[in-house]
Amino acid sequence: MAQPRQDPRFQHRMEIDDEELNKRKAFLEFSDEDAQVLRNLGEMARTYADPVIEDFYRHILSFEETRAFFRDPKLLERVKRLQKEYFLRLTDGEYGKEYVADRLRIGRAHERVNLAPKWYLGMYAFYLRAVANRFLGAFDKEPDKALFAFLSLMKLVFLDIGLAMETYIQEREATMRRQQEAIRELSTPVLQIRERLLLIPIIGVIDTHRARLITDGLLNSIRANRARVVVMDVTGVATIDTRVANHLIQTVTAAGLMGASVIVTGLSSDVAQALVGLGIDLSKLNTACDLQGGIEEAERFLGYRVVRSAEVAGVRPA
Repeated sequence: MAQPRQDPRFQHRMEIDDEELNKRKAFLEFSDEDAQVLRNLGEMARTYADPVIEDFYRHILSFEETRAFFRDPKLLERVKRLQKEYFLRLTDGEYGKEYVADRLRIGRAHERVNLAPKWYLGMYAFYLRAVANRFLGAFDKEPDKALFAFLSLMKLVFLDIGLAMETYIQEREATMRRQQEAIRELSTPVLQIRERLLLIPIIGVIDTHRARLITDGLLNSIRANRARVVVMDVTGVATIDTRVANHLIQTVTAAGLMGASVIVTGLSSDVAQALVGLGIDLSKLNTACDLQGGIEEAERFLGYRVVRSAEVAGVRPA
């Protein structure tokens, strides 16, 4: 539960401003009185911090899944120190923007080290049980006071958990989006098969976002390879809607402005009928029945001529 440095932009993306923070506190019924109760517990918290931390990590190290995060003894000691500071901050009495920025680090740290939420929540549960026993011991003659103090702490803990889990989820979603974009880029490579001739095979579903990636990758490759002809094979595409069809036509037009002709190959009968039914102007599309036909047409455009090896050797076929 120790945290790395916080990217200041991350708190902004989470939109945890004063209004949002006050709304969360109000929903948890965390009042100024609760803050004062926790502030008054500061001295007591410092006395039980070390034994609670030792019990806390003894519990963590008793499970293989969580022990795996702390195999380095130096790392373990550092994390214990940071964890002590973290727990003491719960009784600091100040729970504004700086406190929130500190807590927002937690979810990011957990996502980075792949600490599952079940372990994070389990750790908090252990801490609350340990603190509850300390409260009961400290206020053995005033159980109502112990209960009120524990409930104040519970409210703050659930504020922390909400912040941490949201950052955890947001970071995981951001990671997934980056992975999906990388997969999409890898799934549509632009290949140079001859000088000035590129092939872009497209497989799978094309949405608007992927269509943009295809356009960007293709135009960059045309410039980098000084290509004059591009064969765009859509054999592996089952459906194309109006937006994607328009985007592909715009791609063909943009390629033409860069001096490259695009030959579309592999249109299935279903896709061809769908395109006609969409009422889109297809006059700018240069098509071929299949990939081989598209490459042959591209080679003719570039001045290549395929001949049999026997003909090259001057031997006529029988």
